[in-house]
Amino acid sequence: MRLKLLVAAFAISLVGTGARADEITHSFLACGQKTYIMGADGVPSWTYPANTRDGYVLDDGIIILTLSKSKLHSGGAVVSIAPDGKETLIWKGTQSEVNSAQPTADGSFVITEAGNNPRLLEVSVAGEVLVEFPLACQKENHHMQTRMARKLPDGTYLAPHLLNFAVFHYGRDGKVLGKLDTTVPGDPDRKIHTWPFTAIRHGDGHTLVCCTNGNRAVDFDANGKIVWTLTNDDLPGKWLQDPCGGQVLPNGNIVVTSYAGGRADRNAPKLFEVTREKQVVWKYADGQKAGIHHFQILTTNNEKLQGPALK
Repeated sequence: MRLKLLVAAFAISLVGTGARADEITHSFLACGQKTYIMGADGVPSWTYPANTRDGYVLDDGIIILTLSKSKLHSGGAVVSIAPDGKETLIWKGTQSEVNSAQPTADGSFVITEAGNNPRLLEVSVAGEVLVEFPLACQKENHHMQTRMARKLPDGTYLAPHLLNFAVFHYGRDGKVLGKLDTTVPGDPDRKIHTWPFTAIRHGDGHTLVCCTNGNRAVDFDANGKIVWTLTNDDLPGKWLQDPCGGQVLPNGNIVVTSYAGGRADRNAPKLFEVTREKQVVWKYADGQKAGIHHFQILTTNNEKLQGPALK
């Protein structure tokens, strides 16, 4: 696939166009049924002609994308795209899906594969396997095995397992070190499906988890206790519709994407930012049914975000 610069025909709109100078603006990478970089002015600057599941823009301008399965990559793939448009294959999936690829500080990539033998891998930029272990999730439903696996600063890993209703914490050897149960309190039979999709370690050992289908985001403290919850009852409308990806910003605010946000209401935001007090301070909509699977906020008020992206 070849990197494509944006053409004027790419029609998209930004909620808040014509915003006041004191309003928040963001630029961001969007991954999903459409893949693009949206400028703070509401004008996309770059597009990619494939469906993607995860993505990162690195400090040197390289873009890492996790590709959905396709005719070209039947098991999904991970690619690197240089600023000049040159594309390099990092990993070609060997099973049903590749669902995430996190660049680490060491230059490696943390990848998950779904299939008969779900596994986590850490590979070099050349595709050499550095770490590999099986994931302790259910095996019957490949698509619902896992999503955004992330390596933590201590060298361990977090992996959300959707139908296991928990975020698993793995050691480098694959040993399960602990779990964060995303079951709704008071619902032991799990009639409310709260499938964990994104798990973000932040602050003093906290973990923010976006629960798709359950339409909620929860923040666990270092002891595994839920200390903050965001639901549609906290918002101006039913904006949490399959909240897949999330990101914790340097100021502590949280951005969430609703993958199904445009299906019932085309004007519903695809992305929105809330404070810890649950005040909405920014939102984005594009008037399309196609959702944003995950994203990366790149700038705020034209200032590049510093430090690793907590997403």
